Parts: sequence; structure tokens; C-alpha cells
Amino acid sequence: MSDAVRTVVHLPIFGLVLTLAVYLGALWLHRRTGRPALLTPVFVTVVVVAAVLELVGLPYAEYLEQVTVLTLLLGPATVALALPLLANGRALARSAGSVLLALITGAVVSLGVTVGVLRAFGTDPQILRSVLPRSVTSPVALTLAESLQASAPLAVVLTILSGILGAVFAPVLLSLARVQDPRARGFAIGLTSHGIGTSRALDESPVTGGWSSAAMVLNALAMTLVLPLLAPFVSG
Repeated sequence: MSDAVRTVVHLPIFGLVLTLAVYLGALWLHRRTGRPALLTPVFVTVVVVAAVLELVGLPYAEYLEQVTVLTLLLGPATVALALPLLANGRALARSAGSVLLALITGAVVSLGVTVGVLRAFGTDPQILRSVLPRSVTSPVALTLAESLQASAPLAVVLTILSGILGAVFAPVLLSLARVQDPRARGFAIGLTSHGIGTSRALDESPVTGGWSSAAMVLNALAMTLVLPLLAPFVSG
């Protein structure tokens, strides 16, 4: 790699410009190709940026410093995704029983499968604690990881990966299962894929996005209360 390229790579704004440029390109491609799930902008951006960082040899820690402004905006962006919840508040209240049942069932299945599989493979307790918050949105996962004495970077990476996989595959799997009700689709996506999935659900319809937003918020609240109590038993 030439000195000129090395100089550009280590500029304080390199990571920020790279991320924004790739995301805008991925967004354009997503819209031009009919919004296919496998070309979800977040997924494409993560893959391309990771490949570029590997190609140019930029350490991840330095890249994080270059995109600090994006990290700071993560919290407000997550709050903004919860705004569609307001438009569906009355519908949620009318379906409170079903919503609560779906929330509990989703949480039990998610945690049960995660803990069961990892313990069956003899996963280190530190890693297991880091995996537990994967179904909540990144800012909440970061806070939970600290309270669980887990690895915060690993928890956030796993949370983002979970969100990307959910955003890519959840709509396809729901369609294959012939789940057409936008409320059910949205709630399922938000419950498993949090903010990234909610942004994908908003592409389907405001109702789907609103119910996904509701699931994301309710699941985050539930996990914040439950995980600190549950962690000593599942990772001990």
C-alpha cells in the first residue's frame, strides 16, 4: 500500500466518509432492485466496510474512533424508531393479552434456545453472558453487558449481527410461513431483530413498522428487568 493511500486511510474522517458512502450506495441499490431482503442496506454496508477495513489494514479500534459521531447518534436513532409506536398505541392496548403472550413466548424461546445450545457446546460463561442481550437494541445491549459483567464489544457485535440476520431472513421466513397480518409480522421482526429489523419492517408498511417498534421497546424493557436476575443461573 502506497504512502498516499496509507495517509488517506488514517485520516480522522476516513471511516465516517467510507461508511456514509457505502450506506448511501447500498440504499440506492436496495431501492433500484425492489428492496430484496438480502440487499438490506445495513447488511451490505457491514459486509463492504468490513472488507475494506481488512483490505487496507485499518484496525477496528481506529475505525471506531473515526465514526464516533455515528456511535453518538445511535441512541437518538433508536428512540426515533420508537415513534411509530405512538401511532399504534390504541391497537396495542386492545390486543394487550395477545401482545403480552407473544412477548413472553418470544423471550422464553429466544433465551431457551440460546442458553441451551451454548451450554450444550460448553461455551465459556463470559461469552454466554455476552450473548444474552443479543435480542435487544444495541444501546440497551451495551448497558446490559456492563451490568452482567460481560464483554460489551462482543455483546454489541452479536446484537448487530442478530439484527442484520433478522432483517434479512425474518420477512422471508414469515412469508414462507404465510404470516400476512402486518401486526404479527411487525411484532415478530421487532422482537428478534430490534432496531435494524424495525427499519426493515418500516419498508413494508407503517403498521408493520409500528408493531415492530412496539416489540423492540417492550422486549428491551423486559430484558432489562429479567436478564440481571437470570444471568447468574444460566451462566454459572
